[in-house]
Amino acid sequence: MDGLRFLRVHLPVTVLLSCMLSFFSCREMDFVTCGSVVKLLNVKHNVRLHSHDVRYGSGSGQQSVTGVTAVEDSNSYWSVRGSSEAGCNRGTPVKCGQNFRLTHVNTGRNLHSHYFTSPLSSNQEVSAFGGNGEGDHLDEWTILCAGSIWQRDESVRFRHTATDALLSVTGEQYGRPIHGQREVHGMMISSPHSYWRTMEGVFMKPIESGSRDFSSPLHTEF
Repeated sequence: MDGLRFLRVHLPVTVLLSCMLSFFSCREMDFVTCGSVVKLLNVKHNVRLHSHDVRYGSGSGQQSVTGVTAVEDSNSYWSVRGSSEAGCNRGTPVKCGQNFRLTHVNTGRNLHSHYFTSPLSSNQEVSAFGGNGEGDHLDEWTILCAGSIWQRDESVRFRHTATDALLSVTGEQYGRPIHGQREVHGMMISSPHSYWRTMEGVFMKPIESGSRDFSSPLHTEF
């Protein structure tokens, strides 16, 4: 069973178990690591980055990416992965300025952008693209944060590596069939609409060399 399929099948149970342990361990690590599965909250609009098997009716026609207010929706889980050229071992802290990918757990497609126009605001379209975690160079983003490592509780920005657009939400809402969901798009200027923070999810801890079997990863709940 490949890694993404394993996450889709076992994530709800994993989150439940990690919630039971979170009282003891959820703050042991304060940074984001590769292999973690997280929800990302747009700080300005209080919506979580979301996707689902609904395609845009215009532009690229690829799988849509939106923002939702629901906290419990499993379609808001994203896996933090290294870039296609530079992998990132599970549990390795993500450095500020590092290129990385976000893979939508339920569909296996990567957060993606390109020069298509977004349907509501006419900014740069953001979509989900590829399959089983593999797509192309337009799936890569650069993490912009204040220090040397992406901290779990800080507000950060995601810059599309190929086009320099910042992942943003400005409040436009869709009608049917995704009524009330917010448009997510890319913008060339930085603003309060472009800041995100990690929320719920499963956090993969770094594994100390020689301390345990690498086939048994540790995790804790956000």
